[in-house]
Amino acid sequence: MTTSTITKPSGGASVAPSRPGLALTLVCVAMFMLMLDMTIVAVALPDIQADLHANLSDLQWVVDAYTLPLAALLLTAATLGDRFGRRRLFCAGMAIFTIGSLACALAANPLMLNTMRAVQGIGAAMLFGTAMPILGHAYPDLKARAKAIGAFGGTLAGATAVGPLLGGLIVDNAGWQWIFAINVPIGVVAFVAARVGLPESKAEKARRIDATGTALLTISLAALVFGLIRGQSEGWGSGLIVGSFALATLALVVFLIRAAHTDEPMVDLELFRRPSFVGIGVAGFVIAGTLVAATNYVGLYFVNTLGYTPFEAGLRFLPLTVTAFIAAPVVAQLGHRVPTVFTIGGSLLLVTGGLVWASRIDASSDWTALAPGFVLAGIGLGASSAVLSSAALASVEPDRAGMATGVVNTLRQVGTAAGVAAFGAVFAARTGSRMASDVAPAHLPVDQLGQLKDAVASGAGRLVSGHAPTQVRAQLTHAAVDSTAYGIHTILLIGAVIAGVATLVVVGLLARAHRAQPSG
Repeated sequence: MTTSTITKPSGGASVAPSRPGLALTLVCVAMFMLMLDMTIVAVALPDIQADLHANLSDLQWVVDAYTLPLAALLLTAATLGDRFGRRRLFCAGMAIFTIGSLACALAANPLMLNTMRAVQGIGAAMLFGTAMPILGHAYPDLKARAKAIGAFGGTLAGATAVGPLLGGLIVDNAGWQWIFAINVPIGVVAFVAARVGLPESKAEKARRIDATGTALLTISLAALVFGLIRGQSEGWGSGLIVGSFALATLALVVFLIRAAHTDEPMVDLELFRRPSFVGIGVAGFVIAGTLVAATNYVGLYFVNTLGYTPFEAGLRFLPLTVTAFIAAPVVAQLGHRVPTVFTIGGSLLLVTGGLVWASRIDASSDWTALAPGFVLAGIGLGASSAVLSSAALASVEPDRAGMATGVVNTLRQVGTAAGVAAFGAVFAARTGSRMASDVAPAHLPVDQLGQLKDAVASGAGRLVSGHAPTQVRAQLTHAAVDSTAYGIHTILLIGAVIAGVATLVVVGLLARAHRAQPSG
């Protein structure tokens, strides 16, 4: 994104489009769809697992195949829109997202589903990358634009809030395929409305498209996530996994070196010399990589271990999602008057406390053991969602505003992708080892024990005991519940430690930036 993407209409025009309300509606519909497809899958994963015979790696890719292209292509999509037309790219993104959604609904195996999730992610990047520039063109008046951006932020929070509940309702009554198929009619209507009613706009001076930088970042992220997801099954010391991490590191180093020596890089590294911006970016990355990523495994736990239906599981996410939805507008109003060291630092502290509380679960726990922690973490999630983008804008001068918000949004998607992959590796390792220990007294055959470990490590929970001999069924059920609860406890506790350390770092960076500001 460039400054012109959010401050000036195209072609030197001085008047706003005749129907700014249509632009706002289309942008909000698009954002609701793409954000919903991040959160709605949390309660659908158990049914996807059962129908497509998917393992834990397959389920991780259901999330990461979507977030990876969204993270890697978001900044490039904004630049493409500036150069070739935002309406054109918005319509193309809507078409790709809609086609990808239909293909996901028709998927007959995990590979097809995850491939089409990547197609969805490409379309989502195009929609996300053009959203703010379209609003900037539609609302040249700063006061009106602020209200439109508020509606934009409310839409993101709303999609997060209703995702698990709506997903559970759809899965229970129509099947998991419809969490994707529901996008198709909405996408078709939005595409037609955008083609007919949305005025075209371009940047007066668009940035150069950094195709090499985009390729390097994509390779680095994909190799990192691949290594994290496959490391447990392939062996962390195997050539494939070591090579994946080496490729990820090499591509990232080349990306950074190139960015430092290119006139118009995909990411302006100068941003990372500013303590305030670094603090904001770390907060966005960590909250997404801990709390948001962990919800996917909690969804599996609710359905496969505690035995709730997808809709019942969605209801049990409400302490998290509703508090986030309520907190976001409240904190947004305070954000203009309260220093970011308190709003962003406080949001991380609340997420840390919420994860610590939720991590206290064990084999005897019900969902209510998670609820108080979800409330705390939800307030933190809502608070961060409300202020991160505006804080990123305030941390830089106007000519870097678009780049700053784009980088923060990219870091949040990278955090989700990396967190899902890393937590999956931890979850599989801890549940598998705990299961082996719990069922050792049963003296099961080695091959049967291996199958049980793999099933529980894939999130199957108490379902693994369904076909076991009657005499050991009760023991296996308890072992599966205990080992799964232990795996969830572990990832939530690790998330709390990471968020706690990040809180100290972020508060230090933001306090330093606050002290450096001139008084008066």
